[in-house]
Amino acid sequence: MFSSKFKLLSCFLFILFVTLSPLLYAQAPRVPNSIKFANMTLHLNDQAQRDIQLDVDALCRNPSYFKVKLERVNLYMPIIERVLREQGVPDDVKYLVIQESGLIPDAISTSNAVGFWQFKKGTAQEVFLQVDNQIDERKNIVASTRGAALYLKKHNNYFDNWVCALVSYQMGLGGAKNYFGSQYNGNKSMKITKNTHWYFKKYLAHKIAFENQIGKFTSNQHLEEIAVQGPTSLGELARNLGVSEDHLKEYNKWVSGKKIPEGKTYALTYITAGSAPLKPVLISSQNASSSTEPTKAVGTTAKNAAGFPKITGIQTKPYEAGQIKINGIKGIIAPVNSNPADFAERIGVKEGKFKRVNDLSKSTQVVQGNYYYIKRKKGKAAVETHVVRKGETLWEISQAYGIRLHSLKAKNRIYKDEDLREGMILKLRDYRRRNEPIQYQKVAPPPAAQQANYIQQPTSNQNKVHPEPTTSKSISQTHTVAKGETLYGIARKYGVSVADIQNWNNIANQSIIQVGQKLIIKKN
Repeated sequence: MFSSKFKLLSCFLFILFVTLSPLLYAQAPRVPNSIKFANMTLHLNDQAQRDIQLDVDALCRNPSYFKVKLERVNLYMPIIERVLREQGVPDDVKYLVIQESGLIPDAISTSNAVGFWQFKKGTAQEVFLQVDNQIDERKNIVASTRGAALYLKKHNNYFDNWVCALVSYQMGLGGAKNYFGSQYNGNKSMKITKNTHWYFKKYLAHKIAFENQIGKFTSNQHLEEIAVQGPTSLGELARNLGVSEDHLKEYNKWVSGKKIPEGKTYALTYITAGSAPLKPVLISSQNASSSTEPTKAVGTTAKNAAGFPKITGIQTKPYEAGQIKINGIKGIIAPVNSNPADFAERIGVKEGKFKRVNDLSKSTQVVQGNYYYIKRKKGKAAVETHVVRKGETLWEISQAYGIRLHSLKAKNRIYKDEDLREGMILKLRDYRRRNEPIQYQKVAPPPAAQQANYIQQPTSNQNKVHPEPTTSKSISQTHTVAKGETLYGIARKYGVSVADIQNWNNIANQSIIQVGQKLIIKKN
């Protein structure tokens, strides 16, 4: 008898829980008259409270819909919080992504804004997001959150007021300047009234609706983040990670096809059991098929035979200012092609200084994948010499070692690129004496032995700087560009330089190549 009653009671409680549990997600909270936001205090008058309460009620009206959205929020929010923290952006900003996309990775607005943080293509490229026929980082939770943080920080640098900065996310910096003027710059408290911009009041509704729900009713799963260096495929990664390829496609809609190209490090995500790690796991294409153990992710720009440039710092974020050092000097990798003025503005450096520390002329463009310095280079390098490879320029060598271009020229008394010869040994610390002959080293095509004998230039003519030119037959072949290939990767494949390929194919002013493009490759 007792057992039957207990079973009935248990059944009743279970039905009651199933019936009421959605309501636990969606009991609309009340809008207070004072809110803490991004180290500011916001005072809401009665009308503002009523306006915001209508939006809060609308967000919580449908318990099932709210529950589905909250599950997405709980899934992505640990990554969003970490990225914002790393970027020095207030934690409160995280509610904006819910307002923008509902955390739907491939959301598209009527104005053709795409992804988690709803970037248009031009704005995405301004904050270093890759958007092309292979990759769309607007749909990548890690990359797009960094981009949003960079965009908001730049605007807050002008306003020193996160309310104005947040509104500028919808209006643009110019629109926000016209709307606010400078009346709120630096304010730590603000009044929120019926005249406050609708976009910010809607943001406050999302903050109020979700802030006390995040982290509740979560399952024992989390979104794992892995830093991947291509080229590799989703199929290969899926086999390695023990998940289905369809699963990786579902949580990595930033990959347009099935392959991840070389050229940079990407954040790949998938669902796994257990609590989230404090830091993402790193995996490169070299070990993607055999191990999921953390590995050190490095920049993809080619290093010369001596192992330079030497990169230190947070090497998973080489495209962000202040995260890496190049030969001990603060630097950055250019994520997109740009002009020096735009690039300098994006990284918060004056254009003149950026050109000066990188020895750039007025007509020189910033090239995707190249290393650039933020602080001044040095008068001498960390090593004694450099052996010139075919196609190298004085500027490239100076950048590789972090030595000022005029110092490199003066040390070797060589002032023009056309005076460089393959195998020439350049001094990087000491000066070549007036009558000291230039030395040469035999250079084998890659992969080459790192140690070779020095060959001194014949001394029969002390004024003769360069060796006599030799003639050899060149054998040409055609390479068809495959999906995911870059000029750098093709150059490595054939043991030539990027400059060689550009010159042979009359593409000296471009670094972007197309799938199916025919490239002439010449071999001696």
